[in-house]
Amino acid sequence: MLFARGSGNCLQCDTPLRKSNFRVQLFEDAAIDKEVEIRKKVMKIYNKREFDFPSLREYNDYLEQVEDIVYNLTNNTDVENTKLRMEHYQKENRDIIQRNKAKLTREQEELEELLLLEQQSSEQRRLEVLQEEQRQLQAKRKSKQALLDELEKSQVPAKLLLAQHKVRAAQLETEIEQQKQNVKPTSIFSTGIQIRQNVCLQPLPRIEEVLYQYKPIRVETYGPPVPELEQLGRFGYLNHVRATTLQEAAGGYTSALACHRAIQDAFSGLFPSKG
Repeated sequence: MLFARGSGNCLQCDTPLRKSNFRVQLFEDAAIDKEVEIRKKVMKIYNKREFDFPSLREYNDYLEQVEDIVYNLTNNTDVENTKLRMEHYQKENRDIIQRNKAKLTREQEELEELLLLEQQSSEQRRLEVLQEEQRQLQAKRKSKQALLDELEKSQVPAKLLLAQHKVRAAQLETEIEQQKQNVKPTSIFSTGIQIRQNVCLQPLPRIEEVLYQYKPIRVETYGPPVPELEQLGRFGYLNHVRATTLQEAAGGYTSALACHRAIQDAFSGLFPSKG
């Protein structure tokens, strides 16, 4: 009775609710259903493609913005500002959104047409296989019936008739195998790409940037220097530490990790800071 008119207030918190906003839960975790629904709505607005951007970096930054919006709306974080941000983006990019929406619709129609053709082709092949099997079964029945008629009416010895029948049966099986090999395979994927077609792909644009250089993390603990992880066994720190079990080692855990963390905690703050 709550949605007899399509909308109504919650009986507990009096929040206005609409029947159209409710969905059948598909996943065990309802938060996943919520994220999927929000992502669909967001992607209708943020529907730019990679070719809409002058560089790959700008496209990646755009994707990060989309993920931030989905995260905020899913986790109820800064919802009002996020919605205002979406409205502002929609107003500024209205033409691009409509253009990409129309292009996406055309691509979906082409894909649906290809899928329909593939389904029809698959059904046609299935019917052809069934018809061929029926013809083969009928040919075998005729061959057996012909043998019985010959055994009944012919004056030729039965052994000779059986030998001739085996030869004809072998020839029939050979013809059947040849027909199976002559079946035309599928020549096109549902994506529209021809099977066994050499597709020429353009090389990815090379981004000229300064290469990343790894720098070890130095943590100031205000205490004595902590031995490196590889030095613990040599210095005797692991002598009284429980050995790693096979189950723990399979998960990537080693006793040296826990020992190293304990030593870091023990050495931290032993030297008073200056000032």
